Amino acid sequence: MHDRRRTLVSSADFPAFVYDLEDLDTHIREVRSALGDIELYYAVKANPDPELLRVLVRYVDGLEVASGGEVAHVRDLFPNARIAFGGPGKTDSELALAPTVYRLHVESPNEIRRLIAAGSDADILLRVNLDIPIPGASLAMGGGATPFGMDPAGVAECLDLLTGHESLRLRGIHAHLASGLGAEQMLDVASAVLDYARSLGMTEINIGGGMAVDYSDPSRRFDWKTYGAGLAALRRPGETIRIEPGRSLTVYCGRYVTQVIDVKRVHGELFAIVAGGTHHIRTPATKGHDQPMMIGQPGEPVTIVGQLCTPKDTLARRVPIALEVGDTVEFLMAGAYAWNISHHDFLMHPKPAFRYVNKDL
Repeated sequence: MHDRRRTLVSSADFPAFVYDLEDLDTHIREVRSALGDIELYYAVKANPDPELLRVLVRYVDGLEVASGGEVAHVRDLFPNARIAFGGPGKTDSELALAPTVYRLHVESPNEIRRLIAAGSDADILLRVNLDIPIPGASLAMGGGATPFGMDPAGVAECLDLLTGHESLRLRGIHAHLASGLGAEQMLDVASAVLDYARSLGMTEINIGGGMAVDYSDPSRRFDWKTYGAGLAALRRPGETIRIEPGRSLTVYCGRYVTQVIDVKRVHGELFAIVAGGTHHIRTPATKGHDQPMMIGQPGEPVTIVGQLCTPKDTLARRVPIALEVGDTVEFLMAGAYAWNISHHDFLMHPKPAFRYVNKDL
């Protein structure tokens, strides 16, 4: 079967990110169907590529951003998109954008004070950090002492500050507590968040993202049907439940394609050095995993590294694949937290190319 991803990338383009827009369209359509009328926002931080966003906006209810730069990026592409603006450490200029977004996620009482002092007009959610157990999380943003959101005492302080300030309209709460959770774990967290929201009389609840992505098995995906059905069962009449996944929506549509520059044996171990590296796709270094890849002809286990002057520039360890100088290497699951979180200018190597399959979708 002919693979257009291969024909899109010539040796002159290596390294390159290749995004399959039809694959993304199929995946997001299935997610949308599984969620029913649960509100779905895409977390732009996962991958802000304009072509990916043009596919996603057909299915999502809005876009979640975490900086003034992301607000400007989204507004330039989609002037009428609903935007939820979150993230800690908002500057005064970022808080000044509050009237222009659909929802502002407030992180602290100090943000409320600054909004009041500036005379801002805004629809807000209070970001809460509940002290609840979150077993199995790969990354914890809540569930205890972290710099994200507020504990119940901080929320109570915000409620007092809001008294008499009608231009700041409290719409509900936001709670993104952890990442890397399966559907059943996510539903347990959602249940705790909903209980807390109801104790405050809130009916609009954003329970964030954090759906598990398994880099060790690209075929194993988050159970969206179980999650969607579970949220529908938890919701009470009159409540709006919103989620904002990122990685779990776009990670599967991207590949990082590069070429072997050198193969050598050092102290008995085989290494293949490829063009590019973790300054393009930081994920394996950040998460400490082997980036999944296409396996061709089996061979002696080889560790695949990039061009950087650091042993941390390792993409995959002891992969049983035969590689020679000039061979093409394709890494999978490169559609999220890859190029956009990488240290691009370290050693000043060339930037990667970007190619799109089914761009006319």
